[in-house]
Amino acid sequence: MEVPERVKIVEVGPRDGLQNEARDVATAVKIELIDHLAAAGVTGIEAGSFVSPKWVPQMADSAAVFAGIKRRPGVVYSALTPNMKGYEGAIAAKADEVAIFGAASESFSQKNINCSIAESLERFRPLCAAAEKDGIPVRGYISCVLGCPYEGFIEPTAVARVAEQLLAMGCYEISLGDTIGTGTPARAQAMVRAVARAVPMDKIAVHFHDTYGQALANIYAVLGLGVRVVDSSIAGLGGCPYAKGASGNVATEDVVYMLKGLGIDTGIDWEGLLEASVYISRALGRAPESKVARALYSAGTA
Repeated sequence: MEVPERVKIVEVGPRDGLQNEARDVATAVKIELIDHLAAAGVTGIEAGSFVSPKWVPQMADSAAVFAGIKRRPGVVYSALTPNMKGYEGAIAAKADEVAIFGAASESFSQKNINCSIAESLERFRPLCAAAEKDGIPVRGYISCVLGCPYEGFIEPTAVARVAEQLLAMGCYEISLGDTIGTGTPARAQAMVRAVARAVPMDKIAVHFHDTYGQALANIYAVLGLGVRVVDSSIAGLGGCPYAKGASGNVATEDVVYMLKGLGIDTGIDWEGLLEASVYISRALGRAPESKVARALYSAGTA
């Protein structure tokens, strides 16, 4: 299978990962993690989320996080923004980019953001219009692209319909999320092919959870279709509070290790990435979920 020469990694650990931690994570720890990742050469980092602290208390300090990071040239620090209030908070914090999120499942949309898919997209229109006026890039996320905890299998055409609307709304890139991690390589390829009929391939990213141990296989499968952007989470942090049993995002270390083995450049310094993994794992008081990092821990080389 032909593989690309380069793949961009979008690091979601500081937001999508840490938002699921039961214990409070200190602002200083979040800042240090982001700085470690940027120093390692990660060029796209989800640094926080401007949502109601009632729903996501772990992200209540996102403004302080943005204020405290040591911004590096060439690194995009993004923020998740569910509505105009969140957008305004992100702009005040000087986020380089904002992200909006919808779902391919009606049931999940209701559980996650208390509205239908159509209603969620309507909420984003003024935000996208404001971002266009302000010159702020908008990234779109779609949840449950390969399965839903309430509906089961999701038709690829349903994903494509949402992706097409996000593109029309102004999203420069759309990240396809296997929220519950049930996808397999063949299903992942079928879904990406369906989306690519509505959205240019160079605007598609993938976001796989490793609940069933399929994330790396799924990533490898879609690289051959033309996908060049992969979301991942340092130390395998994360999960989904609205999808019971869904384990974390695929670990950045595991993804980069696989890509290195394929001769694919990510621009990320391997040793620096491991330092970031060691740092956050120790700060949280546990071993990383990453298979590679665990192996190196056992060998005493991390």
